[in-house]
Amino acid sequence: MSTTMTRQEAYDLLHKYMKGENYLTHSYAVEAIMRGIAKVKAPEDVEYWGICGLLHDLDEEICPWREDFSTHGPTSVQILKDEGYDDPVMFNAICAHNPESGVTAKTELEKALLAADPMSGFVKAVAQIYPDRKIASVKPKSVRKRFREERFAAGANRVYMKAIEEIGISYDDFILIALEEMGAIADQIGL
Repeated sequence: MSTTMTRQEAYDLLHKYMKGENYLTHSYAVEAIMRGIAKVKAPEDVEYWGICGLLHDLDEEICPWREDFSTHGPTSVQILKDEGYDDPVMFNAICAHNPESGVTAKTELEKALLAADPMSGFVKAVAQIYPDRKIASVKPKSVRKRFREERFAAGANRVYMKAIEEIGISYDDFILIALEEMGAIADQIGL
């Protein structure tokens, strides 16, 4: 079994198991945010953190998580194992982004992924209320304001987003990272 994976291998795996455009763009956005966080917290591992973000929802379209949410994450890990990969660090991060899987986010990588997942959707939701629906129009103060509105993007877990502070990145800096990194791939994610 291989313990390392290139970005191209991760991309190919993602497209093997995921077809829905919304799921794909979400995966790209989380990858981008994870790369941005890694630039601050683990500059030597930017590629690795990005790959963890890219593959965090690998099971999205095939696992029975809608009936049993605890399977979301472990099913991705099983796919990766079946594909010949053995990377416990990545596997834990993927499972920890869904605490219902039974894995609690403890490491910086795990907490970053826990936070990046809902942040990507939240930033997208903020962008979509602008007339041009572009991330370039989104201001950090708009993200902060909407964060306080519990009914706005209610599915984006604010506690998970704030977990970024547990690894030494302020929530305000996290907003900037998300806007910058998602903005850099705006065409790819339709924003």
